Amino acid sequence: MNSAPFQVAAKYVLYWAQVNRRVTCNHGLAYAVELANQAGLPVLFYEGLTFDYPYASERFDQFLLQGAPDTGRQLERLGIGYVFYHRQKRSDPNDVLYRLAKDAAALVTDDYPLWPARVFNPRVASKLDIPYYAVDSSCIVPMSRFEKREYAAYTIRPKIQKMLSEYLRPTPAWRVQRKFSGTRPEFAASNMRAQSNRYPGGSVAAHKRLRRFLKHSLHRYADSSNQPSENATSGLSPYLHFGHISSLEVALAVQNYASEHKLLPDEFLEELIVRRELAFNFARFTPIPESLDALPDWARATLAKHSRDHRDPIYTSGQFEQAQTHDLLWNAAQRELLLTGKIHGYYRMYWGKKIIEWSRTPQVALATAIHLNDRYALDGRDPNSYTNILWCFGLHDRPWVERPIFGQVRYMSYGGMRRKTDVDAYVRDVECLQ
Repeated sequence: MNSAPFQVAAKYVLYWAQVNRRVTCNHGLAYAVELANQAGLPVLFYEGLTFDYPYASERFDQFLLQGAPDTGRQLERLGIGYVFYHRQKRSDPNDVLYRLAKDAAALVTDDYPLWPARVFNPRVASKLDIPYYAVDSSCIVPMSRFEKREYAAYTIRPKIQKMLSEYLRPTPAWRVQRKFSGTRPEFAASNMRAQSNRYPGGSVAAHKRLRRFLKHSLHRYADSSNQPSENATSGLSPYLHFGHISSLEVALAVQNYASEHKLLPDEFLEELIVRRELAFNFARFTPIPESLDALPDWARATLAKHSRDHRDPIYTSGQFEQAQTHDLLWNAAQRELLLTGKIHGYYRMYWGKKIIEWSRTPQVALATAIHLNDRYALDGRDPNSYTNILWCFGLHDRPWVERPIFGQVRYMSYGGMRRKTDVDAYVRDVECLQ
């Protein structure tokens, strides 16, 4: 991302885990090792957490902190240095990355289409006098293999399928030729404590959840994934978002398990690869992914046409946040989000559709949905979650029969949810969480 020369007279090659906070199946770390081995240098892995990131909260802090011990143990076994810096107040140093970069031959980090990498990569690259590389380790087929924004799943699917065999394979084995033996910086965290919760963070927890999904749910995913009370989904989206596990690892594990047990994993792989990478494509090629301007022309036009339609009821952002609507299912979905940091994907679609129906304007509805998603969801602030929210407004969908408020945007009803899912069982399950 810059033209600075490689600094041979350096102490290490630095890898900055902005997004992919893991050791295994990490193409960015693998590239840092490759550069280090070529120069006869060790590798230092840097991971940071600050108090003032967007929507900073104990929930997100704990998830990240829980992952740090896993990372540290794995790196120590491999001979890679590790610095986790937790900036807890404004007076704490805010230049740790640059301090570490002064002794580095090169800096490798993550290519990612949203905050933080989308914001920091251009800024950091221009301030360094060493090479700055951004590596895509979030997608299976790299985002850069697509030249433009894709319209929908049916346009990106054949392109992914054409390239998939090139990328859907284990990452090459690597090892460092020179182990890290530097001293621990004075700003490195040493006593990282984290509480237990429904979704404990870290690569160990991610792989445990993956194994449980393979054993107990993959065989019924196609029939039961849209039935929230069946608990047939993987629950891996928080771990994918925070980089504690890679979609490549998950896809290979699912393929291998399905082959061994004679299962058909196509529906799960469609969600994991085609739908997820459509979301990354959308985020990469859209200037402001959190805006109604990102919608297709037909969706913007029909929502604008019906923006003055009568709405009853109308709820405030605070009422939505506190799950104070007349709808028991919607309230249960919002309480699940508040209590656990996650909503089942099928009910999250309903959750988003009703925010549109009960808000004064589409613009207010989008702002409310994104606020709740970013503040509470462990898989929020992610290409997938923004795409899922905007799908409720017509993104990656087609026009339907015109109706009030929604226009030609797809509508979802409480009656439809009751016909298709066991709403009462879901509401009871959420009540048991409290």
